[in-house]
Amino acid sequence: MVSSQPKYELIQEVGRGSYGVVYEAVVKRTGARVAVKKIRCHTPENVELALREFWALSSIQSQHPNVIHLEECILQQDQLAQRMSHGSSSPLYLELVETSLKGEITFDPCCAYYLWFIMDFCNGGDMNAYLLSRKPSRKTNTSFMLQLGSALAFLHRNQIIHRDLKPDNILITQDCTSLEPTLKVADFGLSKVCSTSGLNPEEPASVNKCFLSTACGTDFYMAPEVWEGHYTAKADIFALGVIIWAMVERITFVDVETQKELLGSYVQQGSEIVPLGEALLENPKMELLIPARKKSMNSHMKQLIRQMLSANPQERPDAFELELRLIRIACRELDWDT
Repeated sequence: MVSSQPKYELIQEVGRGSYGVVYEAVVKRTGARVAVKKIRCHTPENVELALREFWALSSIQSQHPNVIHLEECILQQDQLAQRMSHGSSSPLYLELVETSLKGEITFDPCCAYYLWFIMDFCNGGDMNAYLLSRKPSRKTNTSFMLQLGSALAFLHRNQIIHRDLKPDNILITQDCTSLEPTLKVADFGLSKVCSTSGLNPEEPASVNKCFLSTACGTDFYMAPEVWEGHYTAKADIFALGVIIWAMVERITFVDVETQKELLGSYVQQGSEIVPLGEALLENPKMELLIPARKKSMNSHMKQLIRQMLSANPQERPDAFELELRLIRIACRELDWDT
């Protein structure tokens, strides 16, 4: 059904990226707050990123508290709009799919095409800004690790490789009823939904047998094998290892382009800092100095971070083992520094 009547009222812009703008909005009928991401489909690159995010989020059959939820996706052509569903036979949707596959615009360039993603509204900013604006807290670190471990296990169980895990892509929701904020993994524009063809869909580790070749992500969180262009879901484990190590020890660097301080671990080479993955690709036997800033670190936590950041992806735990080990550390080791 095509409609020209908007269901949502935009309140204010809350974020802007290279391929989309995010607004705080309200549902006109109920008054509920939502986030609305507006993506202009004017280049094949934008179309591909938008469809990847749509395919990943729409493939999930159930919700998870730590993964952003896609309420619906609206496809707009000029003044008309229609709800988009995965596998739709709508000519407008098929034109976008064809554009993504061919790498060139296949629809009328005189028409304005937009995709609108209606998702959870997160009122606490992103993980990077949240942590760096507060004093380090072991309780918060523990909560965040458990939430991220649970989210990644959920995504991998649903055959989704995120491929761009970083603090800026992890959003925060705060409410007065919770002692600690809720994290939500977001930004699935680079994600990959792995086919289960030829695999046992009941086997949870099958996502680790899906090999990818497109090098993508953000430099400081990319695994060594991603730089080479031959990797699996274990690349997400490496990225999460970078995030957890940086969170626990408050390791930061300054982004050259934005001059923004970011959470992320790295290797110091003279006066330069080098992404861990790049450094480990050059020297797989390099031993990481963990802890880097603290005098001591819990031995179980130290061992887990080392394994997550192993140059050899086979030596990293999968997301399901990782989730269990993080729970054990949180339950049994109340003091990380001993």
